[in-house]
Amino acid sequence: MLRLRSVLFCLGLLLLTSIYTSCKSKKIITDTSKSTTKSSGTIKERYASLLNVKEKDLDNEKLYRFIDSWIGVPYKNGGMDKKGVDCSGFTILLAKDIYNKQLPRNARSMAEDVKRKFEKDLKEGDLVFFDFDGQKFNHVGIYLQNNKFVHASTSKGVIISDLKDPWYYKYFSRAGSVKP
Repeated sequence: MLRLRSVLFCLGLLLLTSIYTSCKSKKIITDTSKSTTKSSGTIKERYASLLNVKEKDLDNEKLYRFIDSWIGVPYKNGGMDKKGVDCSGFTILLAKDIYNKQLPRNARSMAEDVKRKFEKDLKEGDLVFFDFDGQKFNHVGIYLQNNKFVHASTSKGVIISDLKDPWYYKYFSRAGSVKP
């Protein structure tokens, strides 16, 4: 009887895990809700420190102001406002506001519509895609600098994480720039 309960419990967990189909980021690398991004200093000072780059390397202050205003916004499947946002919604809003680019509504369509790049060629504003739970391109983020990317995590909302973290890196599947 105890073994049957264990098996049923495991099957239940497996079923709950498979229900979610998009934006499956759960791991937090840089919990920016507790970082220096909302504290004193200029936007460039705060994000240069967070990304471990020089201030002069941050050319697009509008991008970092946008990110700063969204950090910590909770995850909401299908959301596209500050009450809640999912990964593709956040990416669409950032691309439109910062780069004046229109993107499809889901991560898979975005992945199929980018000009593919090698990881070593990534530039600020490029898109990075992940395959969580065995599903192709079901999570998307925006590459910043120094292997960092911003995205809407299911557990922490909008955060900045490290692409090279082993947990994210094993699910990293594609990268590219938005086509003109």
